[in-house]
Amino acid sequence: MKKYPMETTVGIFVLVGLICVGYMTVKLGKISLFEGDTYLLSARFASVAGLRVGSSVEIYGIQVGSVESLGIDEKRQMGVVGMKINKGVKVYDDASATVKTSGLIGDKYIKIDPGGSGELLKSGNIITQTSVPADIEDLIGKYAFGSTSPTGEEKAPEKSSKKPSK
Repeated sequence: MKKYPMETTVGIFVLVGLICVGYMTVKLGKISLFEGDTYLLSARFASVAGLRVGSSVEIYGIQVGSVESLGIDEKRQMGVVGMKINKGVKVYDDASATVKTSGLIGDKYIKIDPGGSGELLKSGNIITQTSVPADIEDLIGKYAFGSTSPTGEEKAPEKSSKKPSK
């Protein structure tokens, strides 16, 4: 009596396939199975336009974390960005954070200058020194539609010298 060799082979193949699909889901979905390898920091920005949950956080051009959450600080009227930073990365209390763009029309990310002369930030601390660069889309729009001159000075609206017709 045969022991179903064809069914056993198909079963093993399906099992290996499911394991591969699970592995790819975790890797491509950037899912962390063990949360102990990161710590949380946050920062307040005047604008977080274009930044998304999952955007990268970089120090010296190296990805060291990702954006965990975006919110609003009602009291200060600012955007709050929650970031997961890898455990081995040291960020000090004199650190600064900036929202940057990768390329001309690329994705937004957070660039952190980690500082070094203060105390280490712990999980849940806030990076207080933040800045947002000028929005290139606004600058191009102002220049294209004549509200700024090539030197960067604002133009005053021109007054019409025509007399109203009766």
